Amino acid sequence: MELRQVIGNRRSIRYLDPDKPVEIEKIQRMLEAARIASHFGNNSAACALVVHRETATDEQIACLHSPVGGFQMKLAPVIILWYIDGSALDEAGDRLRELVECGAIGYGPNKRKELEETLVPLFSRIGAALRAPGMVDMDLGQAVAQSTLMAFELGLGTCCQGSADWEVVEKAFSLPENARIVVAQTVGYPIESADAGGQRPRLPFERLFQLNSHDTPFPRSETVVEELTRDGLFQEPAPRPGREEEIEALREKYDLPGSGMI
Repeated sequence: MELRQVIGNRRSIRYLDPDKPVEIEKIQRMLEAARIASHFGNNSAACALVVHRETATDEQIACLHSPVGGFQMKLAPVIILWYIDGSALDEAGDRLRELVECGAIGYGPNKRKELEETLVPLFSRIGAALRAPGMVDMDLGQAVAQSTLMAFELGLGTCCQGSADWEVVEKAFSLPENARIVVAQTVGYPIESADAGGQRPRLPFERLFQLNSHDTPFPRSETVVEELTRDGLFQEPAPRPGREEEIEALREKYDLPGSGMI
């Protein structure tokens, strides 16, 4: 399957089969895709703790609730806790040296000298800022994105969830003090239609993207839009016919909350 089709067909899958286990090898494939995602300075601070519902403790499962869409946490056979490992930035110098040695950054006969005299000291001085939400969270987002694309290619569904109290979750799973959970990702086999009800609403292209100035929308070629539509990047807008009936049937089968929001 081409990448454009994978991206286009992927929707946040909120209804997962609680009775169909996810093969551990498929979770590994997701994590392998996340591991090779881009990381600034090659810091590799994006980490994940996989929660297997059948073998996790009652305390651990109890803390995995979400203020919005909590039923998704209830259904998912696997939940991945994506977190930032702050201690990774303590090794920033070593990671930069690796990049120089493998030819990824630097050039010329003085590249190692410049690294040690300029870049490594710079990363050491701004270490606290590097740990704060920002670049490291962007890296984690890229890791989750690559993991999600891999999951879809393997026939799995995923959806990202927040928490009302990540500190409780971090304690329940014995994460160290320098770890900061950013998001939980539910994983399982879909029990809803593959298109998840169609393309969800998005703001206009011209409102989101600009060229050279915030006052200048990025030019959008209709030819490109037509090509991507043919390739399957865009689908029919939601809701698709029968969507409400599908959701109601799932609610009744799995005894889900009436509102579908908690």
